[in-house]
Amino acid sequence: MKFHGRERQLEQLRREISADELRTVLIYGRRRVGKSELVKQALKESGVRSIYYECKQVTEESNTQSLCEILSEELGMPKLGYTSIEELADYLFKLACDEKMVFVLDEYPYLRENVKGLDSIMQTLIDKYKESSKLTFIILGSYVEVMKSLLDKANPLYGRVDLSIDLKQMDYYETSLFYPGMKEEDKVKIYSVFGGIPYYNRLIDDKKTVKENVIELIASEGSRLENEVSMYLNAEISKIVNANEVFEALSRGFSRYSYILSQSNVSSGPTLADVLDKLIKMEVVEKRAPINDENNKKKTGYYICDNLSLFYFRYIFKYLSQMRIMEPNVFYEKYIDKDFEEQYVPHKFEEICRQYLIRQNKLGKIDPVIEKIGKYYYDDPTNHTNGEFDVVTLDEKGYIFYEVKFRNRKISKEVVEKEIDQVKRTGLNCYRYVFFSRTGFKCDESEEIRYIDIKELYK
Repeated sequence: MKFHGRERQLEQLRREISADELRTVLIYGRRRVGKSELVKQALKESGVRSIYYECKQVTEESNTQSLCEILSEELGMPKLGYTSIEELADYLFKLACDEKMVFVLDEYPYLRENVKGLDSIMQTLIDKYKESSKLTFIILGSYVEVMKSLLDKANPLYGRVDLSIDLKQMDYYETSLFYPGMKEEDKVKIYSVFGGIPYYNRLIDDKKTVKENVIELIASEGSRLENEVSMYLNAEISKIVNANEVFEALSRGFSRYSYILSQSNVSSGPTLADVLDKLIKMEVVEKRAPINDENNKKKTGYYICDNLSLFYFRYIFKYLSQMRIMEPNVFYEKYIDKDFEEQYVPHKFEEICRQYLIRQNKLGKIDPVIEKIGKYYYDDPTNHTNGEFDVVTLDEKGYIFYEVKFRNRKISKEVVEKEIDQVKRTGLNCYRYVFFSRTGFKCDESEEIRYIDIKELYK
């Protein structure tokens, strides 16, 4: 299958692999985000001799024997008789003194659990062969907390890592490359469900409708991803009940800490804080504050940032019993269809538009450059109203307001004027207003008002 995206990370790996000296690379990120495929693609392009080993949750001896078999096969020699990882790794580091090689330990935390002092062992080998070996040593892992700890000052590997990559989900644009045959609005819908996880998006069939893909992959009994979210959470969290409670509250739109606590059955504030902290570290929930009041805890919100998790808790987890006894199309039409089209996708379209702005900003296509992007909190004591605008940017000239419409009809001049008037009445002083539309516009641009059509997002 064709490899999509990750150009910046591939270029970083190319440099490390081509270096004619010992290099150590650390790559981490949540499950299914594409760490292994990224490294395999870089190795494929490089043509450098490589030893790739996926660590197992077995004893040190068993892992060593398995690695010996891989090494013997790659080098075309009788099976090596090493019984410890330290001896075998030393052999590999030494071997690379004469020939450029790559050594990959995938799911490093599994090996770390069963080899006492593994970090110290690797630190000693890196120091020992720093001036003589040409090895590129790559460590991968899905347990983000464990992998990040390898970079701490207290860890033996501190200062030995030449490149660390925190691999995030792909953005909406890179993800769309997995289903090029779909219309732009369907790309928005598919991303809204499956997010930027490559593993999920490889399963998308762009010759089928959005509904057919959703039913076949998650919204039917026995579907490929039916248990994906629950399995992922169970593997990472010991008290899954509390996590489920928090996810349910978040999926219903309760984002403030006090609201989450009151709407869920989590026993206490400290317990909720612990759960939220864990979910944030797992990169399935994010904490956002308005760009005009970033230090105000009362205005800070928590949001599910993993699309499959959000879709699962909004539509599948809640109606699991019904799904198991209903025909899939009937279930979809009764519990998903209307809310998905009218509420869920329009909200996710806002996130896609934010990503578009960030993407254009990084490419140097926005002038003046955006310095902040996010929600904007307004408070109007005169009219006793307050609230948030979902997409606002700040640059050296001031604020720009963005209105995002995922509707089947074109945006008219009357709608534009009404939105601008509402913004001005809150006291938000903008020098420009930008409108995103699914179906286009029935009005002209000006210096103050700009329009972006959905097709522009995918060019």
